[in-house]
Amino acid sequence: MSLHLNLSFAHAAQPLRRSVALATLTLLGLASLPAQADRGREMPQNVPKSYSQECAACHLAYPPGLLPAASWQRIMKGLDRHYGTDASLEPAQVQEIGRWLDAHAGTYKRVREAPPEDRITRSAWFERKHRKVEPAVWKLPSVKSAAQCAACHTGAEQGRFDDDDLRLPAGLSAAQKRAWRD
Repeated sequence: MSLHLNLSFAHAAQPLRRSVALATLTLLGLASLPAQADRGREMPQNVPKSYSQECAACHLAYPPGLLPAASWQRIMKGLDRHYGTDASLEPAQVQEIGRWLDAHAGTYKRVREAPPEDRITRSAWFERKHRKVEPAVWKLPSVKSAAQCAACHTGAEQGRFDDDDLRLPAGLSAAQKRAWRD
């Protein structure tokens, strides 16, 4: 008789264990939502070869989530005058890259509005994050401009711009190094 009771109790406990496990997994999933919502900054896995080759020839091949779709569309339509340079591509490349940028463009709060001139470096979030960087730092030979993210962000090519993964660019003065650590 005790064997029958033990089996009945074990059988009755299975749905409870499943419910607890499901609730735990649900809570873990909900806890990761804010991190998921900001993944737009990361570089998607399926980067077209033409994007890597053509865009990264002059600057970082930016993660498409850093700008809204409207900005990417204007940039792709104006490649013949791309920030002072003729960056024209073959029509098939423009179409391939444009579709990919559109599919992965930023939709989260930080990038809903297009920045002035569709420049990532002119966006409100970029200026806020870099407000303590002196203008002279952008002109250092090791940095060149605010558009050269990889000069300081070690994970920039993967779309990781965490403050924890920064490196000091060469050529900083002692005062600039102190400000960097603040």
